[in-house]
Amino acid sequence: MQRRASKGPTFKFERAVLKRLPDAIVAGVDEAGRGPLAGPVVAGAVILDIKKTPKSLRQGLDDSKKLTAERREELYAILVSCGAAVIGVGQADVHEIDSFNILNATYRAMARAVNSLGHLVTVALVDGNRAPPLTCTVETVIQGDGKSLSIAAASIVAKVTRDRLMTALAAQHPGYGWDANMGYGTRVHCEAMARMGVTEHHRRSFAPVRAVLAGDDPNQIEMFDPQAAE
Repeated sequence: MQRRASKGPTFKFERAVLKRLPDAIVAGVDEAGRGPLAGPVVAGAVILDIKKTPKSLRQGLDDSKKLTAERREELYAILVSCGAAVIGVGQADVHEIDSFNILNATYRAMARAVNSLGHLVTVALVDGNRAPPLTCTVETVIQGDGKSLSIAAASIVAKVTRDRLMTALAAQHPGYGWDANMGYGTRVHCEAMARMGVTEHHRRSFAPVRAVLAGDDPNQIEMFDPQAAE
């Protein structure tokens, strides 16, 4: 029997909250950049007006990883201009990542994103299975960026914002390929670290960066999974 394809994110989780709390303000929250060896971790928070969200967003929003860079930019532009979304962004820099670890830095970025919305959020729908310590009620949704339209919107905001930051940093630090790898531990990036050194934007608490600083073989560094550092 052939399995039916998922129809993508909906307002199911948002409606469930509003059924319990009719006056609630619900925000979707997601992050981008936990795994890279360089650059900040960025979080997005988005409040979508269910009644005003245009069809182009209802049908287009999805987990940002499933979309091309061009499509993410298109959807980001619609989010900004449609009048149905309130958008917040927060980030934690490499110093915070190295000082507090990537998980706690991610929580900081999420809190900043929610606080930047300018609204007193009642419930935050957060992608994943760990609840960040926010000032509102938190409901986690595993693979939420593919299930909740608000979280999907937040995932696009976070990803587009971070990609733009890394592209700008790539112009300041040519050779590491950050405009293409966005700071992830690709062969180009790891060999560039070994050849040119570690910058102030590298996460020194991550094993591949520590290995480069110790003078280890970049071919061994490249095999390290940066997600393990999370």
